Amino acid sequence: MGALTALARNCIVTALFGCALFAPSIAAEEAADVATGTRLAELLRAARNVLSNYQSLINDPAIGDKKLNGERFTTEAIAFYGERTGHPLISDDLGDRDRKLLQAQVEAMREVVDEEQDDINRPGIGFKGFVPAIFARLMNEKFAVKAGNEALVRVTAPEVLVRNRKSLPDAWEARVINEIFSDPKRPKGELYTEVAQVNGRPAFRMLLPEYYTESCLSCHGSPKGEIDVTGYPKEGGKAGDLGGAISIVLFK
Repeated sequence: MGALTALARNCIVTALFGCALFAPSIAAEEAADVATGTRLAELLRAARNVLSNYQSLINDPAIGDKKLNGERFTTEAIAFYGERTGHPLISDDLGDRDRKLLQAQVEAMREVVDEEQDDINRPGIGFKGFVPAIFARLMNEKFAVKAGNEALVRVTAPEVLVRNRKSLPDAWEARVINEIFSDPKRPKGELYTEVAQVNGRPAFRMLLPEYYTESCLSCHGSPKGEIDVTGYPKEGGKAGDLGGAISIVLFK
């Protein structure tokens, strides 16, 4: 999925670095959780954007070694995070939990890209199937192995838009998507938080809506039902439509 709209991005940056202004009634602990979750979401988005920008290179059958290894990829993702948010990924005032979780994300994305080198560099083949959605799922799965006792990150969507069953929304995510994000009176791009049970444990949950941009429509746009490059029928979406959500779990 492409980058967020400017409105949604502004909401995220406010949540990340101005919690007191974004929601003055939020308790200090919840404000810290919002900031942590937003950092995780923004780093995931940055990594997806970097991969999206390299799709032409990855799918070029005339080039073998693309020189796009995990180290180069993570360096660019971290830099892109800084460009999007206006802040470095790791700063002196960052707490131990955030440092640990962000480092786990960086390691996860590096490992995914390194493990895909054979396919990325395979000559004579065009479309490789290593698209941002696949990358994000693999990255989040590795993150869960590294930090799953403390946090989980996943990308989901309205059920009718889900292409991989692993990305189906759980009951909580489905309720937020169907009842809260669909409310026309709710400000577009506003995240939702709640304390709820996850796998029998109390957890801070956060869902951040994502909207189709023009770059998403080659796979998710019109004509509805036409088979896209990945082999799935297009959904008939339009720029600005709700296309998915990033789900964050921070265990208490």
